[in-house]
Amino acid sequence: MARVGENLENLFGSLRIIFLIIISTGAIRVKSQLLPQNEVKALEEVATQLGKQDWNFKVNPCSNDTSWFTPISKHRPLYNNSIVCTCSDPGGECHVISIFLKGQDLAGVLPRAIVKLPYLKNLDLTRNYLSGNIPSEWASTKLEFLSLSVNRLTGPMPSYLGNISTLKVLAIENNQFSGAVPLQLGNLFSLEILILSANNLTGTLPLALSNLTKLTELRISSNNFIGKIPSFIQSWKHLQKLEIQASGLEGPIPSSISALNNLTELRISDLHGGGSEFPHLENMTKIQLLMLRSCNISGPIPLNVAATEKLKILDLSFNRLEGNLSTNLEGLTSLENVYLTSNLLSGPIPDWIKNGDTRAEIDLSRNNFTESTLPSTCRDTLNLFKSASGGNDSKVVECLKSYACSKDRYSLHINCGGGATKMGSITYEADEEAGAAAKYVPIKESWEISNTGHFWDKSRSSSDYIAQNLSTLNMKNSELYTRARLSPLSLTYYVRCLGNGNYSVKLHFAEIVMRDNRSFYALGRRIFDVYVQGKRVLKDFNIVEEAKGVDKVIIQDFKAVVKDGTLEIHLHWAGKGTTAVPKRGTYGPLISAIDVESDFKPPSSDGGKRKKFIVAGAVVLALFLILIMVGVLWWKGCLGGRVRKEQELLGLDLQTGIFTFRQIKAATNNFDPANKIGEGGFGSVFKGTLSDGTVIAVKQLSSKSKQGNREFLNEIGMISALQHPNLVRLYGCCVEGNQLLLVYEFMENNSLAHTLFDTGESQLNLDWPTRKRICVGIAKGLAFLHEESALKIVHRDIKTTNILLDKDLNPKISDFGLAKLDEEENTHISTRVAGTIGYMAPEYALYGYLTYKADVYSFGVVALEIVVGKANMKYIPDENFVSLLDWALFLQQRGNLMELVDPRLGSKFKKEEIVRMTKVALLCANSSPALRPTMSEVVDMLEGRTAVHEQVGGPSIYGEELGFKGSTDKFDQISHHSSSRTQSSTPRSDASLIT
Repeated sequence: MARVGENLENLFGSLRIIFLIIISTGAIRVKSQLLPQNEVKALEEVATQLGKQDWNFKVNPCSNDTSWFTPISKHRPLYNNSIVCTCSDPGGECHVISIFLKGQDLAGVLPRAIVKLPYLKNLDLTRNYLSGNIPSEWASTKLEFLSLSVNRLTGPMPSYLGNISTLKVLAIENNQFSGAVPLQLGNLFSLEILILSANNLTGTLPLALSNLTKLTELRISSNNFIGKIPSFIQSWKHLQKLEIQASGLEGPIPSSISALNNLTELRISDLHGGGSEFPHLENMTKIQLLMLRSCNISGPIPLNVAATEKLKILDLSFNRLEGNLSTNLEGLTSLENVYLTSNLLSGPIPDWIKNGDTRAEIDLSRNNFTESTLPSTCRDTLNLFKSASGGNDSKVVECLKSYACSKDRYSLHINCGGGATKMGSITYEADEEAGAAAKYVPIKESWEISNTGHFWDKSRSSSDYIAQNLSTLNMKNSELYTRARLSPLSLTYYVRCLGNGNYSVKLHFAEIVMRDNRSFYALGRRIFDVYVQGKRVLKDFNIVEEAKGVDKVIIQDFKAVVKDGTLEIHLHWAGKGTTAVPKRGTYGPLISAIDVESDFKPPSSDGGKRKKFIVAGAVVLALFLILIMVGVLWWKGCLGGRVRKEQELLGLDLQTGIFTFRQIKAATNNFDPANKIGEGGFGSVFKGTLSDGTVIAVKQLSSKSKQGNREFLNEIGMISALQHPNLVRLYGCCVEGNQLLLVYEFMENNSLAHTLFDTGESQLNLDWPTRKRICVGIAKGLAFLHEESALKIVHRDIKTTNILLDKDLNPKISDFGLAKLDEEENTHISTRVAGTIGYMAPEYALYGYLTYKADVYSFGVVALEIVVGKANMKYIPDENFVSLLDWALFLQQRGNLMELVDPRLGSKFKKEEIVRMTKVALLCANSSPALRPTMSEVVDMLEGRTAVHEQVGGPSIYGEELGFKGSTDKFDQISHHSSSRTQSSTPRSDASLIT
């Protein structure tokens, strides 16, 4: 594998180029033959434009002077400063034919003066800090080799590159080029190597690229292309290396790929869209490196894979492959690495794998092999983590039986990649085990590590899996961040022997490899995903962005439920980001430390009998406290009917704190009007500060209102049992005399309605990334209520005023006074319909038919308001429309959704994200509840994991009743209905709900 990395680097290494030039052109370096003065002046201009200050113009540039010729050495493998001349001119003059300026952190721009060197054929400016775009003057050069990789070049990829008809090698990897690949590149008929990876390129690959019939190498990974892998790849008959990792392209892999029978290296990963069966590769007899990872491939591994005798590395991980491995791979004697993790493979584990009859490192983790065939001993070259079917997560594989749990634990602290460290009263356990490409090892009985993958394109080392910081760290608890655990693909910390219950998980991150100085070391982008208990909690996570720099700590907090004694923390690289900064093989997850703490008090360790008594006592005490509260409420008579209210409260599993009225008065300065922060249908909301400094929001309900009583009971009964990052937290309640008070966490930025719609000097201007994050957060909160929480709840009143924003503008759903349990067998609410006009689903507003799809409809309206920055029922473009939603439906049918975009956003947004969110919003607001997606599907669509479903149906079937007449007038000629029809179906006595 080391040879793969060396060959790739040498492709751009100047030594190889220099030798080729010397052999082919007879280039020499003679002190007596001078460079023409015009070329010397051109080099002076080049130096000025690049910012290069160490060329000595007092000596001949074609001499052996060290300022002009310092080639690559083993001591400085990333550095090269070489001017190569040819001095074979009959007139006795020399001419510059090659410039190699690599790894010098030049901070200027690409020099226009290059065009003044008419004999220049090779230009290598790899690994600098150059900015700007490629000068248009270069279109008239005769360059054959051009590498601008690892710089900070921006702007669209220039079409005039297609005019440099002599180009054989073009490499712009690891820059920030945007826009589509220009079709003019199809004019580069001599091009042999094209490397476009790690940019921001978009659009489809132009058909004109099929003209590049001499291509031997193509790499387009980590971009934002759209569409499918083009079938015209069959035109590249001479292709030897093809890399399409996380490119944005969709599957399936085209059948035309079978025509590429000269391939020695094929890497395709992380395809979007549809899946396929295993592609036909039987003609690829020269293949040595084969990666088809995360390509949604199903079916068995074909037997002909064993016929590819030269195959050294096989990565088929994260697909849906099934069947057994009896003879599929046994004949591959050259194998060095096999990755089959996260598939559906079954049957027995073959003896040749189990008995170690191969030198290959093999990863079979996360499959369904027969449990009885697991080997009795573990080895560093075979990963069997969760590889067997029939066993639950709490069981260890056969080779780890000696690590059975001796007792339950309730906390764990790991210094990932580092030694044992004590921070105050907390001891972090050491995690210094050397990593390997397919390794599953127990550290102690309480936790294990599973790692999958090796770092491609570099020489392997035992230190690859632990990062070591070489600078001085000034942050608190720096011992936790001096070293970190690395993985090239998939890293799992598997915590065992935990007592069941709710846990807090803290993951510590600090980027200690890349730098943020004015150097090419600062041009890397480490991007990966994080999963806790199988749920993705961080997508496209970038430590430097989140921590606002390198060597800075960012701690991510999560909640997890342990049901079978185990907790799984999984970090995964999905092919995004850079792989060559500061050197090749720098990518993948990095984690510094892990904290796991129970959210409950651990039980006593005095034996089972005492434990039973304690549990029984706790139950009795809880019941006693509930009875006391019920007695107080009954005695005070403040709930309107003692017997009935006692019955209502007896049904609640109260998990909130009890506050006295004196505490609340003190916290709010006796409900000082200056502390009033809101007014709702059931009363006022005040800001307060408790004696311990906790800032709270107090909702004061009217005790005389039956609606207030109902909301009080509903709020305590519903939200006290729910905890989620996107639900507002209820601290407790107060019931004294005629006072009904609810105490919440304080949300610094008020409501989404206030932020979006109000005007004033203090008004926040929400940029597009923040709006997108808010929308996704609301969707996640609703997905939790509908699908993930123990109580399946329909909120019934999702609107912008009920979405609160904390100090970081994270959204939290509030006001559960109207919430209902979702009972699938009883979807028709017989009580009065309640909610807010403009947000209520038509089937609920008109007929009282209530399911969780009513919340989906309301969310669609809110999402639309986030895009437009206008309130649904308060925005009427003209007399033909009665609401924002009506107007949006009209624009959708005209194909002009961009007209909806809030002008306050200017041009600082991604069009595809705007269109995606708008389409999701209109899909959620579909008139038919059956056609609305679930909220988990909405989250996937908003985050780009799945395509947005096509909108089905025309204007609302409830259009007449709800007054959505703009689109119906325009397209179906339905007659107008008066605005009087747009009244709430809620009885007049409940008008206070319509806010």
